[in-house]
Amino acid sequence: MNFEMRIGMGGILKAFVLCSLMCGGAFAGTLPTPQSDILLTVEGDIANTNTEGRAEFDMALLQTLPTVTIRTNTIWTEGVQEFRGVQLSDLLEAVGAQGDMIYATAVNDYAIEIPVTDGVDGGPIIAYQQNGQEMSVRTQGPLWLVYPYDSNADYQSEVIYSRSIWQLVRMEITD
Repeated sequence: MNFEMRIGMGGILKAFVLCSLMCGGAFAGTLPTPQSDILLTVEGDIANTNTEGRAEFDMALLQTLPTVTIRTNTIWTEGVQEFRGVQLSDLLEAVGAQGDMIYATAVNDYAIEIPVTDGVDGGPIIAYQQNGQEMSVRTQGPLWLVYPYDSNADYQSEVIYSRSIWQLVRMEITD
């Protein structure tokens, strides 16, 4: 039985991503190719791509990046919510973001500028689960940029709330 058969293709993808992250801090120019529906496209000033000048992510590829869980209240939900996803900082590192600003766009064409400096450890995540369930477009998903609002009073402002884009589908990294 060869290595691929024992761990399966999903395991190979995770092993590739983990090795890429640990062996130099980022992917070496080319990201793995998504195998299902594209949830997020990242383009602009990035070094690592998987299609013509872009980095496209399906759920499986997003889930190969380090996963974090935050528990926080939001102004849009009742009570403490648990969000699981990828830290913005880890996604920016994976694509080799080199700009200063993120122009984020939602399914409904809502767009907002987010400074790359928001992507810090313990900062916002690109959530793909809420309370243990994958999010649909109807429930602010499938991707929602969520800040840990309860962890820092600076995250409880209109500016940050406006950056908390749900139904996120596209990010362009610019100078």
